[in-house]
Amino acid sequence: MSFADFPVALTLSRAFSSRLSRAAATLRSPLACVLAAAAVCLPVAAAAAGTPAAARSLPANASASTSASTSTPAGSPVVTSTGLVQMPDGRLLAPEFARIYERGELVVAVLKVDQPPFFQERDGQLLGLDIDLARELAQKLNVRLRFNRDATTFDGVVSLLAQGKADMAVSKLSRTLPRTQIISFSTPYLRLNRALLLNRVKFAQLARGRPVPDVIRAYDSSIGVVGNSSYSEYVTSNFPKAFVTRYPTWDSALKALDAGQVTAVYRDEFEVKRVLKADPTAALRLRVVTLHDLEDTLGIAVNVSAPALLAFVNQFLAERPKHLEVADVLEAAAQ
Repeated sequence: MSFADFPVALTLSRAFSSRLSRAAATLRSPLACVLAAAAVCLPVAAAAAGTPAAARSLPANASASTSASTSTPAGSPVVTSTGLVQMPDGRLLAPEFARIYERGELVVAVLKVDQPPFFQERDGQLLGLDIDLARELAQKLNVRLRFNRDATTFDGVVSLLAQGKADMAVSKLSRTLPRTQIISFSTPYLRLNRALLLNRVKFAQLARGRPVPDVIRAYDSSIGVVGNSSYSEYVTSNFPKAFVTRYPTWDSALKALDAGQVTAVYRDEFEVKRVLKADPTAALRLRVVTLHDLEDTLGIAVNVSAPALLAFVNQFLAERPKHLEVADVLEAAAQ
């Protein structure tokens, strides 16, 4: 009995060998070639996993000859049978870590629009709570840190990460169901309540003496949110009867609220409370309603194909001595 007795495996071997040759020709990095080899061989490995042990032992000679024909240069990373990458110094790493170490830097996606105290540019330097997290992660990995700020919306940050233009995103990203279809989130590093900021006059006209909780539960008036944000998604499920207007920025939503163009705006409790903290006279015109039964959890995001990096981030957050609370965010905002 020979490898040729398994026509499906033989066909797969030929097909993927052809794909590997084409892929290797277009890749310049030794590690990229190695990872490409691992990727195209996965279907063959998966097929072999479903065959009897005796049959799986037969292609050994064929595998050895294939390895010889596609051998990598001396000192280049090598993919092991378990999918790990053996680096030139002998270390075994998951593919996502191998890419980071070969590059020598961790690329982190951050929204281009400043969101203090999470991230903001001051005197040419990027600072903030999220930036501190990113710097600590780069230090743990012992690599340089580079920020990618090409995205102009929160959903844009998600897309940028999903397209592989960053290793992770630390950008005040809310963990939502639609987003988890294309990226993976860590455990929450901050838990916020969702909140409404109400125009007092408009809301009084809506309520007509009814208790606030009753009005909120059956809310059917106008409400503003920032477009391409998590609240653009939350609002449709939390307030299905509301008339929603999506604004390009938080400032434009607040201006519409002040002008009475909408009865309420919807965002996390920190951003809502900060409006009144920044302008004490605003309390004469506006009112905060915190929704304690609805959370907005923020997480660090990684690509769906980087489970080892996700585990690393989760362990980093678990071991971090300082866990962020809303009070910490408010204190940082006051500085």
